[in-house]
Amino acid sequence: MLTLLLDSMPLLLKGALMTLKIAAMVAVIGIILGTLIGLGRTSGMRWLSAILRAFVEVIRGTPLYTQLLLVVFGVPLTLNVQYDEFTAAIITMGVNSSAYVSEIIRAGIQSIDKGQMEAARSLGMNHAKAMLYIILPQAFKRVIPPLLNEVVTLIKDSSLIGALALVELTRTAQLIASKTYQPFPAYVGAALLYLVMTLTLSQFSVWLERRLGVSD
Repeated sequence: MLTLLLDSMPLLLKGALMTLKIAAMVAVIGIILGTLIGLGRTSGMRWLSAILRAFVEVIRGTPLYTQLLLVVFGVPLTLNVQYDEFTAAIITMGVNSSAYVSEIIRAGIQSIDKGQMEAARSLGMNHAKAMLYIILPQAFKRVIPPLLNEVVTLIKDSSLIGALALVELTRTAQLIASKTYQPFPAYVGAALLYLVMTLTLSQFSVWLERRLGVSD
């Protein structure tokens, strides 16, 4: 078993790199879109907040795998449109992540004392500038740990893309198992690599939190 595990490691490492690439792309989409949604929900415009809240509830209330199947397979067949499955999966996961990120950002913004916004406005800043230069920098500092935890979740959730025949770490392990007829070493190797990636990111989160004095 150990020999097969070692022989499979180069392929598994290649799959792990694809997993990291997927998680990074999804994280960028999720953080950018999630920040915009979080800002919209704290903007004070009730109609916008209501629309965005409904969006977040729908996304968080339905399984990611179902969303992937709907976008990657359901929409093309129903609407007779064609698009790249990998890109569609990345965007779908990014939109899903944005719903969770938006709640993190919203909580971070609301954790900042309201007096700081009032002070910024009294200095002549409009709402947008006060949010950009005063509130958001402090909010982001506070939400770094949960944002990095979201990235850890994305690394694990990327295994769902393997079910769509897109080759990342889990799919690589499946292919090795089907070729060798020995699934245990392949899946153990994949699990170990997932563990290394998530533990490394978790430790980085702890270090960064201490470095920035988030808990101060």
